Amino acid sequence: MKMRLTDSIQMPVVGFGTYLINDDETQPAVLRAIRAGYRHVDTAEAYGNERGVGQAIAASMNALGLSRDEIFVTTKLWPGNPAWGQEAKTYGATLESLDASLARLGLDHVDLYLIHAPSGGEQRLEEWRALVELKRLGKARAVGVSNFRESHIEEIREAGLPLPDANQIELHPWSQKPDLVAYLERNGIAVIAYSSLLPLSTWRAVAGQESAKPAELKAEGASADSPFKAMARKYGCTEAQVLLRWGVQKGYAVLPKSTNAERLAQNLDLFSFEIDAEDMTAIAAMDRGDGLAWQSGDPSRVA
Repeated sequence: MKMRLTDSIQMPVVGFGTYLINDDETQPAVLRAIRAGYRHVDTAEAYGNERGVGQAIAASMNALGLSRDEIFVTTKLWPGNPAWGQEAKTYGATLESLDASLARLGLDHVDLYLIHAPSGGEQRLEEWRALVELKRLGKARAVGVSNFRESHIEEIREAGLPLPDANQIELHPWSQKPDLVAYLERNGIAVIAYSSLLPLSTWRAVAGQESAKPAELKAEGASADSPFKAMARKYGCTEAQVLLRWGVQKGYAVLPKSTNAERLAQNLDLFSFEIDAEDMTAIAAMDRGDGLAWQSGDPSRVA
């Protein structure tokens, strides 16, 4: 299943996320995902694993006979952030950043290039102007943003620039952002969800990342009374499939990550069941606000 980004570009709604996969582990992980049927891979300059993603794409084209057009590739500009002691990237530095990403990926273009998070003030617009130019040059087939609020996107409109094709934001039953999602939908901006599996007790169970979700939320996800466990039993699927299906059913693209072959297949199998209206209504009442995935400094809070 695909969603429309532009009049000529469609994106698979289930992508393989690569956040927190080390570069030397990325090639086999992404290759396994492509072998399992994934045709959308999401990476970023800040993840430090673009080289491994590119190696996996090349290997899959050789081993599986896939063409470049059959694999949708997203990467992201790390914009810098003065609030975090980093200099925001200029127009020229943004152009150079994609060139560097393409070199690491071994590609001549990406299908979607995103600004990873809003930087400060005028530099935000300079970076966006550079993305518009990169799209014109064909180095990015579509361009968008991540972690942008309505006010950030309205700046783009007020500057007379094209609006983003997509916005990648934290979305799951505990952080639903209904006002922002409605705004994006009204403006024809595709919604891409990350951290879809945060309500699971095992979410981001990686050394050094345990505190990214407060202990009480992990305990709640592990509870035998978890509503997602009950829904999984009802629909004959996993909790992860319930959470991912919720995103797809809401009209979002989702980016699950797993290195387990069985879970890779399960996370793609989201179209053999549908969450009923009663359960969708129950999930709508679970919203707890924004930024639950961030251990510190939700980037969407940049003014």
